[in-house]
Amino acid sequence: MINVLVVDDSSLMRRMVSDMLNSASNIRVVGTARDGMDAVEKAEKLRPDVVTMDVEMPRMDGLTALCCIMAKTPVPVVMLTAMDKIETDLAVKSFEYGAVDFVSKPSKTISLDIEEVKNELISKVRAASTVEVKKMVFTVVERGLIEKLLIPPKTDKKVLIIGASTGGPHALSEIIPKLHRTFPLAVLIVQHLPVGFTKSFSERLSWQGSIALKEAEEGDAIKSGQAFVAPSGYHTVVKNGRIGLNKRPKGDGMRSIDVAMKSAAEVYEDKVIGVLLSGMGKDGAEGMQAIKEKGGKTIAQDELTSVIFGMPKAAIDTGAVDKVAPLPDIVDEIIRML
Repeated sequence: MINVLVVDDSSLMRRMVSDMLNSASNIRVVGTARDGMDAVEKAEKLRPDVVTMDVEMPRMDGLTALCCIMAKTPVPVVMLTAMDKIETDLAVKSFEYGAVDFVSKPSKTISLDIEEVKNELISKVRAASTVEVKKMVFTVVERGLIEKLLIPPKTDKKVLIIGASTGGPHALSEIIPKLHRTFPLAVLIVQHLPVGFTKSFSERLSWQGSIALKEAEEGDAIKSGQAFVAPSGYHTVVKNGRIGLNKRPKGDGMRSIDVAMKSAAEVYEDKVIGVLLSGMGKDGAEGMQAIKEKGGKTIAQDELTSVIFGMPKAAIDTGAVDKVAPLPDIVDEIIRML
């Protein structure tokens, strides 16, 4: 008998999936969970043979729950996804973190393909039950970080703003995978890049972590668990809880990281954390000062791990940096500040 834990935030969907699986002669649903946190607890308590996992859920989404389960009590997981692009992309991405397969969700209404979905679900759950998790190769999220995800910090901070230039893409590839969709702040990234490159850069960066990440657009709402990459050719500012974009005129001498950090400090005052990574020049030094003057917190990448120490050093020299940290420790420092 294959014991299954069914995870979905919809009570109707939990019942539909459970009924489908229980109709099979050798499958038994031993429990259901309403969100990712509930799933992590039930997986540890019930020790099922297979978990079916919804992708989008409140409190903790399916991708983050998958990471937690594979770090704490590894078990074959089949992702259930709606057919829209975002959920499909996340389901495909889940293979990196240990999912063995995914299935399109059955329609919430009676449809002609319901039997086909049922057969596919049963077949893939049976196949998943034969997988030896110990032989799988996947990205394991650090246990310490998992514990922090399960108990998100209570914080009054609103925005994490990260500035970077030369060496920044490498540094961000170290930081972004550690920021999961339960991260309690909005994230604004200002990376110096030529005009036209930030969209593809943001798409590549979004695949490296589970936090929702996109190139910023005019009017985007600033909310926790959402990361934005500022588009090149614009000054990106914060106004009325939303992203604002101002076209940069040719020969504009204003520095883009400074502009973004100053606007965030003006709006959110002491509820901002500023991080300055590797880069040439002084962009970000004045912005870090503005954050510090308003009572926010600041972190600069150290010289040893910076490709170019220019920007972090300029900020440190102003006396506005609370913590100088090597690249691998920066997310831990952010969490400590929260």
